[in-house]
Amino acid sequence: MKFFTRRIVFYAITAWAAITINFFIPRIMPGDPVSALIAKNQGRISPDAAEALRALFGLDENMSLWDQYVAYWKLLLHGDLGISFTYMAPVADVIRQALPWTIGLVGVATIISFTLGTLVGTGIGWRRGTWMDGLLPLSTFFSAVPYFWLALIAISLFSVTLGWFPASGSYDRSMVPTLSWEFIGSVIYYGFLPAMTIVVSSIAGWMLGMRNMMVTVSSEDYVTVAQAKGLKERTVRMGYAARNAILPQVSSFALSLGFIVGGTLVMEIVFSYQGIGYYLFSAVNAKDYPLMQGCFLVITFAVLLANMAADVAYGVLDPRTRQEG
Repeated sequence: MKFFTRRIVFYAITAWAAITINFFIPRIMPGDPVSALIAKNQGRISPDAAEALRALFGLDENMSLWDQYVAYWKLLLHGDLGISFTYMAPVADVIRQALPWTIGLVGVATIISFTLGTLVGTGIGWRRGTWMDGLLPLSTFFSAVPYFWLALIAISLFSVTLGWFPASGSYDRSMVPTLSWEFIGSVIYYGFLPAMTIVVSSIAGWMLGMRNMMVTVSSEDYVTVAQAKGLKERTVRMGYAARNAILPQVSSFALSLGFIVGGTLVMEIVFSYQGIGYYLFSAVNAKDYPLMQGCFLVITFAVLLANMAADVAYGVLDPRTRQEG
């Protein structure tokens, strides 16, 4: 319990620091959203309307920075993330609309790449020195390629040249979003190409990490003893070697799940996919403080929760982490 209590206190302090930084960073950036909105509308906004907008977005010049900070915390504790002036809608509604698309696409792609990479890495590490080692340079090459370039090549080949998949969007816009097989099929069809590029670009890391850990664990005494007992090769490989080699993978996987909420920003921009990364990019360009802060906040808490899950998983799987120094 001491171990878990220390971790909870640590994450509570981290969450406070993240929220505080999330408040101050947009305000030290040059410009403000109201000035950008006035410039966009070519000065058609009256001074009184501009003052009202600044008060609405928490930028009232009559309030000190500390008062704005306190007001921000009050709104946050009531679940109010403010109003996005870019979309003229509550930030919570904009994020709620974007999250399922990002989690569905990037989450599924991450799980697929982790599962395939771990399984292939287990085989490569156990049978090192065979033809399977040739898979590592090939996968590493694709992971080293800049993601936007890989995505553009995929669009050029599979969308423009072959015409197999659409180049942009998240579903057929002629359809009404419903829980029907036709709509789900459209979502899968539109999401296949960006998901494939995510898997191809990220699978090498899982393969290499698992392969290196399998090579290290395979020389441990308990693996040698298991082999000397005459146990089946599959039992030794999966029950003894892989079971211990996968511990660092579990930690990395939990962290990657946290970053799923942030989405793959470049992917969502290149494929015009309506995930949270796309909205975050729009908010930064428009200096939309409320939407920017809301996106950062959701991403931050997702990463913190993923870290907590990793700590709990590690504490359960490896009792040594719970021991006092």
